[in-house]
Amino acid sequence: MADATNDTATEASGRDYRDTVFLPETPFPMRGGLPKKEPEIIAAWGDLYSHLRATRQAQKAPLYVLHDGPPYANGDIHIGHALNKTLKDFVVRSRFLLGYDVDYVPGWDCHGLPIEWKIEEQFRAKGRRKDEVSKSEFRKACREYAAGWIDVQRDQFKRLGITGDFDNRYATMDFSTEAAIVAEFHKFKNSGQLYRGSKPVMWSPVERTALADAEVEYHDHVSPTIWVKFPVVGATDSHPDDLLSFRAATPSVVIWTTTPWTIPANRAISYGPEIAYGLYEVTALEEGLDYEPWAKPGDRFIIADKLAEDVFKAAKISGFTRVDAINPSGLECAHPLAALDSGYGFSVPLLAGDHVTDDAGTGFVHTAPGHGADDYAVWLAHGHREVPDTVDADGAYYEHVPLFAGLKVLETEGKKTGKFGPANGAVMEKLIEAGNLLARGRMEHSYPHSWRSKAPIIFRNTPQWFIRMDEELEDGATLRDKALTAIDATAFHPAAGKNRIRSMVESRPDWLISRQRAWGTPLAMFVDKQTGQPLHDPEVDTRILKAVSEGGADAWFDRPDADFLGAHDADRFEKIQDILDVWFDSGCTHAFTLEARDPAHGYVGDRPSHWPADLYLEGSDQHRGWFQSNLLEGSGTRGRAPYDAVLTHGFTQDENGEKMSKSRGNTTDPAVVIKESGADILRLWVALVDYAEDQRIGKQILQTTVDAYRKLRNTVRYLLGALNGFDEAERLDRSEMPPLEQFILHRLWELDGQVRQAYEEYRFQDVVRPVLEFCSGDLSALYFDVRKDSLYCDRPDSVRRRAARTVMDEVFMRLTAWLAPLTPFTMEEAWTTRFPDAGSNCARVIPETPGEWRNPVEAKRWAGVNTVLEVVNEALEAARRDKLIGGALDAWPVVTAPADLLAPFEGLDAAEVFRTSGAELVVGGDAVTVEVKLADYPKCARSWRRVPDVGSDADFPDLSARDADAVRWLDAQKA
Repeated sequence: MADATNDTATEASGRDYRDTVFLPETPFPMRGGLPKKEPEIIAAWGDLYSHLRATRQAQKAPLYVLHDGPPYANGDIHIGHALNKTLKDFVVRSRFLLGYDVDYVPGWDCHGLPIEWKIEEQFRAKGRRKDEVSKSEFRKACREYAAGWIDVQRDQFKRLGITGDFDNRYATMDFSTEAAIVAEFHKFKNSGQLYRGSKPVMWSPVERTALADAEVEYHDHVSPTIWVKFPVVGATDSHPDDLLSFRAATPSVVIWTTTPWTIPANRAISYGPEIAYGLYEVTALEEGLDYEPWAKPGDRFIIADKLAEDVFKAAKISGFTRVDAINPSGLECAHPLAALDSGYGFSVPLLAGDHVTDDAGTGFVHTAPGHGADDYAVWLAHGHREVPDTVDADGAYYEHVPLFAGLKVLETEGKKTGKFGPANGAVMEKLIEAGNLLARGRMEHSYPHSWRSKAPIIFRNTPQWFIRMDEELEDGATLRDKALTAIDATAFHPAAGKNRIRSMVESRPDWLISRQRAWGTPLAMFVDKQTGQPLHDPEVDTRILKAVSEGGADAWFDRPDADFLGAHDADRFEKIQDILDVWFDSGCTHAFTLEARDPAHGYVGDRPSHWPADLYLEGSDQHRGWFQSNLLEGSGTRGRAPYDAVLTHGFTQDENGEKMSKSRGNTTDPAVVIKESGADILRLWVALVDYAEDQRIGKQILQTTVDAYRKLRNTVRYLLGALNGFDEAERLDRSEMPPLEQFILHRLWELDGQVRQAYEEYRFQDVVRPVLEFCSGDLSALYFDVRKDSLYCDRPDSVRRRAARTVMDEVFMRLTAWLAPLTPFTMEEAWTTRFPDAGSNCARVIPETPGEWRNPVEAKRWAGVNTVLEVVNEALEAARRDKLIGGALDAWPVVTAPADLLAPFEGLDAAEVFRTSGAELVVGGDAVTVEVKLADYPKCARSWRRVPDVGSDADFPDLSARDADAVRWLDAQKA
């Protein structure tokens, strides 16, 4: 029938039939009003997570553990937080939905530089420098700052609909947590995996601390480039006779570098054993230049043959001759600054190195073992042990560095903070003075920066604490071996994550775990001043842990050494003042959050967990960060990763696929989205994107999400209205149902399997998209439209109407369950609208879907019906546009088609399927053709169908026989 909500069905005698039509009724509004409604639902939920756990534990449900990677407690949540936490909530809620007991404890990362910087700013604003503030006062301010942001972020996550054990959240700054981290550190100390080494590490002069790989990002940077001459001063007999002869100019090995400031730290030159080198003599220089080149005719240079022309072009050399082939092995050079200061009077050997290529530069690599990983490795590989210290923690040359004492490599104060200082320029000037600068230029390239300060970093030799990656432990395996084995045993979603983290672990250096800051967990140990080895004494360790658990990290810094050392001579031991890298902190979270609550480890309580976790879920950048630190910590202390599976998501970009930036104004604030549209809109956006890739968000994309939400909401609203007053007495068995109902039950069976499997495999997009298509296609475009006439006009006790309401009940029960993890607010509102006393929709499990609902016969039938229906709909629409008919009920289409195309209509009322007053099916032709004829019969005043039996009942002359029977039944009920 047509929409009876806007027209009056009135018989000629004057009776108004509107009150006899069974129109859908529901208080569930068409407009969601989510910004206002959602907080009310949150309040009604109360401690939902505790209720869900208690319910599942009473059901003896299997335990599922999702371990939370901690966000940093230093600001409002951003869209990346919203994506990450929403995905985690999808996991938590879907596992509850699948019948699990779910352990999920939200946590926060609290230590580290961002908070330390913020507190320094606060003290500076009060006129106090950091070194004027005691460590205890400074750490207390850091702790209070982090605690405030934990409260803010917790409320923001809850508003997003996140459910978890917030009341028992973890934080890396809690006293008990700091003690647990120290205990994990002691395991490495006591197992022999820890050592102090002096080697070049990535160092931030601005932050005055070493950085790990995960704390470094790369940005384009313009660096000075120089070609430097190292005069040859010694050679073996394998070289040409006149190589060092005064009969010709003494040759120089030419190096190229983008870090002139490292020249004072040079101790060697590396060459490639497989590279062809030549001895070249300058014969001519370019003319007409504004300056005089530093090269002269007769100069001799040793350069890789492949790169000679590039070098001479940079040096403005127009003519040259290759004198001979050269094997660099055995050559020794003078330092290019030796003529200016005796401090550089040492010999510079040429060392073979596999890292040297002839792709760029000169084919030789200037080697400063204190300022580069490759430099350090080749230096040690050739038997050298002394590594010079050239640059201090502030990025300035030490006082003992000849010619350059005190000059800054990087500025660390004032307006120029983070900019390169005068060191580069000073070194170049001295090279010119010494006559050993061949050429210089500028080059834009990718350069490492601190991801916190955004300032450039340097490689700097400094004593640090490391965990060995390649030392065999008691079982004969190395930490690297164990970590790689653990990776192979882990399930990755997507699968490509395994290769990514595996390649990182295969090539990573020893784990640098020390930092030189104040706000963090200490490397709480003593080192023997005589041997340089950490103290291994269980009683000392016990006293340290007890003190830290009672007073936090402050206890380590504030209490006298004797409190910990007991009978040991305090003068013999050095108290380590460094703090642990924050990645080590968060790498231990599994120990105090999961293992500490695992019944297998003696836990007694009402909220158990298990170790390892079933899943870790973070952004793909955490292959280098949190996933890896947990992997190494777990493998080093327990022999395996603390997780069975790892899921990663991409990063959120703006609508144009560009990185979000506050300065560019292209960010999307989740708080704004929630205020304007509601959290369910943001959650639905997360469900719709392919989270494994980078996602896009913006106003237009969110509008598309709102449109999708309306389809879901309208579907649920229609079901609520159509099911008004439904009770079990109406329910029909599947065997009693018409074909259309059996087809919808089949689709429910089909979707149920898809949804369950998709949730099991964390494919949330494969939940919402098929459900959306089901709502807009099978339900709205077919089922609801076909059954509208029956729902509105059939007698309530008719088989067809009872079947429709039974199926709609099954649809409602599954839709509200399937979508509960994704749009929990809307599904909760729908559920409580229909069942106000049935508890929370969130506590349900997916209803079991009987296997007998599977019906491939009806699935095939309705696929065939739809083929014909599409053609009929197009013909009806054309007739409507041409004003041949006002609506479908004015039509009586004649459909002609081959027998096989009409076969699916056997046993069906074609007019019911077409939503017309009548229809005629004719076998013939090669394709479906439709002639739209008018339904030339009186119009029923109640259902508006034009059918032959209108007026056949004398008591109701304006009604069809079906409608007359329904009204008579209704009148009898009222009587």
